[in-house]
Amino acid sequence: MKKTSRPIIQRELRCGAVTVLYVRDASTGALGLWLAPTKLRNKVAARRGYLSGVEIDGIGPTLGGAPGLPAWAVDSLMQVKARDDGEPAGFSQGRTLRNSPTVDMLKFATQRVRRARGGVHVRTTFKHADHGWLAHHDLAWEKNASWFESRVTVENCGAVPVTLEQLASFSLGGITCFAADDAPGRLRLHRFRSAWSTEGRRETRAFEDLLLEPSWAGHGVRCERFGAIGSLPTNGFFPCAAIEDTVAGVTWGAQLAHPGSWQLEVYRRNDLAAFSGGLADRDYGHWCKTLQPGDSFTSPAAWIACVPGGVDDCCAALTAAQAAPLAKLPKSERDLPVLFNEWTTSWGNPNHENMTALAESLRGSGMAYLVMDAGWYKPEGGNWASYQGEWVPNAAMYPQGLRATTDAIRARGLIPGIWFEMEVVGADSPLYLQAELLLHRDGQPITAGGRRFLDLRKPEVIAQLAERVIGTLKAGNFGYIKVDYNENIGIGADGAESPGEGLRQHLEGVVAFFKRLRAELPHLVIENCSSGGHRLEPTMMGLTAMSSFSDAHECPEIPIIAANLHRLMQPAQSQIWAVLRHFADLRRTLYLLAGGFLGRLCLSGDFATLRPEQRGLVAEAIALYKRAAPIIRNGRSYRHGPDVLAYRHAEGWQAVVRVGETGKQALVVAHTFAKPDVATLKIPLPPGQWRVAGSLAEKSSALKLAPGELRWQPKGEWAAMVAVLER
Repeated sequence: MKKTSRPIIQRELRCGAVTVLYVRDASTGALGLWLAPTKLRNKVAARRGYLSGVEIDGIGPTLGGAPGLPAWAVDSLMQVKARDDGEPAGFSQGRTLRNSPTVDMLKFATQRVRRARGGVHVRTTFKHADHGWLAHHDLAWEKNASWFESRVTVENCGAVPVTLEQLASFSLGGITCFAADDAPGRLRLHRFRSAWSTEGRRETRAFEDLLLEPSWAGHGVRCERFGAIGSLPTNGFFPCAAIEDTVAGVTWGAQLAHPGSWQLEVYRRNDLAAFSGGLADRDYGHWCKTLQPGDSFTSPAAWIACVPGGVDDCCAALTAAQAAPLAKLPKSERDLPVLFNEWTTSWGNPNHENMTALAESLRGSGMAYLVMDAGWYKPEGGNWASYQGEWVPNAAMYPQGLRATTDAIRARGLIPGIWFEMEVVGADSPLYLQAELLLHRDGQPITAGGRRFLDLRKPEVIAQLAERVIGTLKAGNFGYIKVDYNENIGIGADGAESPGEGLRQHLEGVVAFFKRLRAELPHLVIENCSSGGHRLEPTMMGLTAMSSFSDAHECPEIPIIAANLHRLMQPAQSQIWAVLRHFADLRRTLYLLAGGFLGRLCLSGDFATLRPEQRGLVAEAIALYKRAAPIIRNGRSYRHGPDVLAYRHAEGWQAVVRVGETGKQALVVAHTFAKPDVATLKIPLPPGQWRVAGSLAEKSSALKLAPGELRWQPKGEWAAMVAVLER
């Protein structure tokens, strides 16, 4: 017996900084997908062939102590399960549907490689041995990209229906290919937890802590499956995770683009681990899909990456994939203008009079958008949430109609915006009782609190929304829409072969309506909001100009959350609240304004009644923000400072350094919390001769450049500083 072995490479492709390896298993014929940094390709290890000193069921070491049980195997890149093929083994039922008998039945058929404009597209096709249907894995890479796009299409070219119960958009094997054994103590899973007003908190766990260490005999599945269920795709976790080999200094990561139920899985039975994800499957998300002969179905896209470095390097590689849609936004978005949303000004009571007065107070302020938030449609004294659905402006609040208000706003140099929560209806809306327009589960309208959900698979619902939403936008000459979404549909809806598929089809209708908004109103700036950050996933972000980063309005954890999100989205799309209060001191005002520099600065609150010194500070911040905008739009972020344990009772400090695309500019945003325990913050900078081109800080604090760092003396707790640097 050979003590070591090397994987059989069926095909090897160099795609810039990453080398793609299609690896074949000599004994099973399985074909796997491995990624390695190109500069570390020669570090892929010769693997131990067998477990040492193991005997089970009469199979094991020879009398001389030679090993007997295989230590590793190739995990298939195609993770699909069909209902008729039976269940996976290894004590895995209820935990995972990976490596079901369907995977064994899918035999490699062909692989085509197409090269165009410096990029590569690989289609790998498998054929089901019994029923003849095909599964195609598509891997695409564009020249100079730091990520790959992965999708799977199932094509039923057989003679009988096929019901899918699991369909992964990607599956990476060979983790970790840089260790000859099971890599004890060196593998870490990074994932990003999320809850209302606490979005994007990184969690790092050792594989051993998650019971992802293989068993003594390589038997018994180890699996960590996680995700989000329903129509809030970041409720619980973000659809992004990474696995780090801390000894090799390599990290593999993936991000899913899907607005509904999803899952990611780390799987292990031997020395090598596998990482996969896609639609939440039958076990996890109540999803199955039946394909009749001649039908096909394609999974949501996944972006995958492999980098030399840690989790932040991997996240930067993945979020770079989100930049492309930004080039297609309306012209008004090119310079990342500052906006004002009046939600915390009127708290659901906007009317013509107070909106006009607010617009007057904002005249010449340097802001571009004035957004009228919820409540413009409710009856006098009514609740803003319970009257959603009809979208008819309150005639008492707008006696001349909405157009008179938007004309007044535009006359003062601002683009008017309006709020809708268009996918739901409130308990006091007539639509609430029109069951034929609503989503159902088990025959009953899905009801969450005081909301029910319109069924966007129905043409009559789309017609209603086109009239009330698009019609209102056109008639009112609006240039901005904030689309909110404040509840979760849950496991799914009636009307398809499974609740999960009903949910997926409904959300397909939601996406189509957003596309219609963009097509009919190309000048329109669309904000993606879902109780703040519950829809911060690539599909929805790719359809919109900005996304509300959180519902954190007036709390000290705002900069912590905003910094978290640099790992998960483009800061140019991360709209951050800075709620101004006339009673606040300058330190609090500066603290909140500085947080807005971590993304898109969105002001709210008491602007019309600010004290003169507060007005001066706001004007100074807006002027500096305009200088910082190119760095916010294109750059790479680095967080410094101790981890914060309790966000609601934050202690310590943080600084985010964002280096511009050319490397000649940098933005530094720093905050202290309670008990910073340092008199001087020493914030690392890239090498070079830097100068301070502009700053925002208390006059009592000191700001100084030193070799390799920016030094700031904040003078205590809850202070903030912003600096734009050039070299």
